[in-house]
Amino acid sequence: MSSPDSAQSSTAVGRVWLITGTSSGFGRAIAEAALAAGDTVVATARRPETLDDLVAAYPDRVRAVRLDVTDNARIAAVVAEVLLWYGRVDVLVNNAGHGQVGAVEETTDRELRDLMDLHLHGPAALTRAVLPGMRKQGSGAVVQISSFGGQVAYPGFSAYCATKFALEGLSEALAAEVAPHGIKVLIVEPGAFRTEFSGAGLHQSAELPAYAETVGQTRQFITSIDGTQPGDPARAAEAIVAALDGDKTPLRLPLGNDAYDGLLAHLDAVREELTAWESVARDVGFPDASA
Repeated sequence: MSSPDSAQSSTAVGRVWLITGTSSGFGRAIAEAALAAGDTVVATARRPETLDDLVAAYPDRVRAVRLDVTDNARIAAVVAEVLLWYGRVDVLVNNAGHGQVGAVEETTDRELRDLMDLHLHGPAALTRAVLPGMRKQGSGAVVQISSFGGQVAYPGFSAYCATKFALEGLSEALAAEVAPHGIKVLIVEPGAFRTEFSGAGLHQSAELPAYAETVGQTRQFITSIDGTQPGDPARAAEAIVAALDGDKTPLRLPLGNDAYDGLLAHLDAVREELTAWESVARDVGFPDASA
C-alpha cells in the first residue's frame, strides 16, 4: 500500500480524484469507475487496509490514505499531501457517511452533532481545502453524495435528512460562487442502492414506544431491504462520471426510479400547496408597499 506520509511525487495519469469513504459502496464504485476511465485516484477511508486490493490492481494510479472526515487537521494534511504528490485535485468526491434512523425526540444531541460533522462540516472543510488549487488551475469539480432525502424527508430520517438538506443548501450556493472559476458542483441524490446503508452502515437511535406507528415502520422497511435494494452502485458511478463529462453538468442528479419519482411527487406537492396558499402568502405587505 502506498504510504500516505510518503513525500514522493508522481506524475498523475488523467484526472486526479480525491474520494472519501472508498472502502465500500458508492465510494468504492466511483473509485473503480474513475480508474476504468484512465484516471488517478487518492482513495481515503478510516481503515485504508480495506483498499489493499484496489492498490494492488492499480499500483501506479491509486494511493490509499487514512482519513476520518470529521478530523479537520487530518483533512488539511491529506489535501497538502495530494498536492505534493500530484500538484492538483481535479475532482473531489465527498462520499463518506452513514444512515441514521430515529424520531427527532429519539435522536440525541450527540447523534445529531456527530452526523452533522460527518455529512456537512467534513465535506465543507474538504471543499475549502481543495478550492484554492482548483481556482488557480481554473478547473475542477466537487461531487457531493447527498440523497433524494436531501430534498424529501420521511418519519425517522429527520436527522439524516437535516444533514443532507444542509449539504444541498451549501452546495447550491457553492455552485454559483465557483462557476466563474471554471469549477463544477454536482449534487448526487441516490435512492435505495445495494450498499451498507441499510445494514452495517445504519445507526439507530433508542426507540420510544410513542413513535412505533411512524418511525417504527421506517425502521422495519429500511432494515428489511438490506441486500435487495434495486440500485447498482457501479451503474451509479458510471452515471456520475458521465454527468461530469457532459457538455452541461447538472447541479442535481437523482439516481434510481424511487429517487426520480419521489422528487417529482414532492415538487408537485410543494407547487400544489404554494398555489393553495398564494393569496395568504402574498397579502402580508404594508398597504402602500409596491408589489
